Amino acid sequence: MATTSAPRGRWRRWPNEMANSLLQRLDARDRALFVRWSTPHALSWRARTFWVAVTHLGSAWCTLIAALVPQLGTGPLRDVGTLPFSVLVVSHLVIQGIKRTIGRPRPSRSHVHASLIDEPDRFSFPSGHAAAAMAVALGFAFGVPQLAAPLVMLATLVGLSRVVLGVHFPGDVIAGQAIAFVTAVCTVLLR
Repeated sequence: MATTSAPRGRWRRWPNEMANSLLQRLDARDRALFVRWSTPHALSWRARTFWVAVTHLGSAWCTLIAALVPQLGTGPLRDVGTLPFSVLVVSHLVIQGIKRTIGRPRPSRSHVHASLIDEPDRFSFPSGHAAAAMAVALGFAFGVPQLAAPLVMLATLVGLSRVVLGVHFPGDVIAGQAIAFVTAVCTVLLR
């Protein structure tokens, strides 16, 4: 009887060991990509100014203003209604819940290298700036499809800026943008 319980125990551990191994490999690749893409000390002042300006487009104030101000006007942007704001709020709540649950430290805290801007909190995964920019972009894109390409490209640049400036790993940005995408699709389907 003891012989049969040992293999069962091994089979129960197997999925956990496989998942841990996969997560460790993903983390190692994420860190390697970060080291390649982030070049905080090699940036000229012009490049740094550009990336800092781009990253601020994903900040809370910029995304809230972008989501709310068009509702004061008229025309096609007014017709979008509250979709960008709804997607922004829901994705933000999801992001903050995941950040506090996972607790992945930022690159500067895991001693990869220092960031070039102030970090809003100590958690890295997923990127709130990347999610916020993509949430607003997709909220407008679903309402006004002509704006989809430029807004999604701008939101993608916001995500890239988070890596270049050293405040997020690439996987953090991809996860944040994916959460914004899923939130946008679910919000549109529920309307």
